[in-house]
Amino acid sequence: MPAADARSPHRLAVWGDPIAHSKSPALHAAAYRVLGLDWDYDRRRVSADDLPSALSGLDGSWRGLSLTMPLKEQAFRAAAVRDRHATLTGAVNTLLLDGGPAGFNTDVGGIVDALADDGMRAASTVRILGAGATAASALVAAAEIGAERAEIRARRPDRAAALVDLGGSLGVTVSVASFDSPPTPVDLTVATLPSGTSLPADVALPLAGGGGVLFDAAYAPWPSALAAVWSDAPVVSGLGMLLHQAIRQIRVFLHGDPAHVLDDEASVLAAMRAAL
Repeated sequence: MPAADARSPHRLAVWGDPIAHSKSPALHAAAYRVLGLDWDYDRRRVSADDLPSALSGLDGSWRGLSLTMPLKEQAFRAAAVRDRHATLTGAVNTLLLDGGPAGFNTDVGGIVDALADDGMRAASTVRILGAGATAASALVAAAEIGAERAEIRARRPDRAAALVDLGGSLGVTVSVASFDSPPTPVDLTVATLPSGTSLPADVALPLAGGGGVLFDAAYAPWPSALAAVWSDAPVVSGLGMLLHQAIRQIRVFLHGDPAHVLDDEASVLAAMRAAL
């Protein structure tokens, strides 16, 4: 693939707070080398309050942005148009600025593909830990692999009301419980807690027993505190989600469509895996 015209928008970045730990610059740089694109991808610390002014300060050299915590809901509001996954979840992790801003949620597909990489393509019952933007993406992903029931565990169960409504729209029966409620067996547990979260042992150990496969959206530090006690079933780290949501972002930045497969995508993915 030829290099992009020097006059076309060529600047990209990942924004969030904190952001110094992000592996996205390395992932994207590896992909653009394989694709022959002379695009710049950087990182910038941006708070939720600062997002509107940061967006308004971008010039025509900017092609797109990756958004991480705590900017996904604010990016949703900033988007003029949104894809289906963004509309369902109320969260945008990708903004296409060239002709936009158009908002996309590539986290849903990232979760589905990360689970598939580890052999999990179906689950009937799911437990989701947390009630934020990533939890909404996890619920949509669970629906896409056939979940019929989902339980949301949250420190503040009242925050999960929107997830109950989302489940209804997806045909998934959603219940809500506190972290210390007695758990029932499930096929899959998805942890969407912030990196570094450590649940008390009297909470974590019961969740691990009968919790099925653990998909932990966190990847640094690894193993997470929850993964360290998950001894009875496979554990999947958030690196797979990071990889697969990023390949969808690159499809958006290149083609405006997260489903548009890249030329020689297998080579792109191999280079990105090596950069992790």
